[in-house]
Amino acid sequence: MTTPDPQAPGAVPVVPPGAEGDGPAVVLDGGWVPGPDGVLSRSAARVLLLDESDRVLLVRGHDADAPDRSWWFTVGGGIDPGEDARSAAVREVHEETGIRLAADDLVGPVYTRSALFDFAARTCRQHEDLFVARVRSTDVALSRDGWTDVERDVIDELRWWELDALARVEIEVFPAGLAQLVRDVLVWDGTTRHLGLVRE
Repeated sequence: MTTPDPQAPGAVPVVPPGAEGDGPAVVLDGGWVPGPDGVLSRSAARVLLLDESDRVLLVRGHDADAPDRSWWFTVGGGIDPGEDARSAAVREVHEETGIRLAADDLVGPVYTRSALFDFAARTCRQHEDLFVARVRSTDVALSRDGWTDVERDVIDELRWWELDALARVEIEVFPAGLAQLVRDVLVWDGTTRHLGLVRE
């Protein structure tokens, strides 16, 4: 795996157990810091990015330590120091998709949640604010130009999903039940729903 600049702020080198000294460490970038319990934690902003047909743009990725396991997830990522969730969401959408949004294009946050998951042989905890934004798919061209080295190694594709098809997909989708979560905020009532802590 190619690693980003070791001086990158917020980059946490992770050496899988038993691999010390055997090669370069996987690097988790984007503000990961060990919590009081030792679990790497960060705050993140994610976007339910919808087009004119209510399709949602998702990312498919895999774990560097388990390349046979892949999953679909929402666009977004870590909140940088000094950044608010809305600014982070706009930045992450541009970096991951090439799509430029303004802060005012975001609705919400419509959901908040926390997730515990394993990545790069470590358990990670992420606290997320999820926003909704809309674009016309015919007006945007998806780009990978803003991807970090880590993202280039573990992200496999970007894809617009119709909600009925997404509900039937056989690999994992995060958050779980995403198709219904999107349907529930196609017209948002102004209430931020808290989805709690999940183990993924």
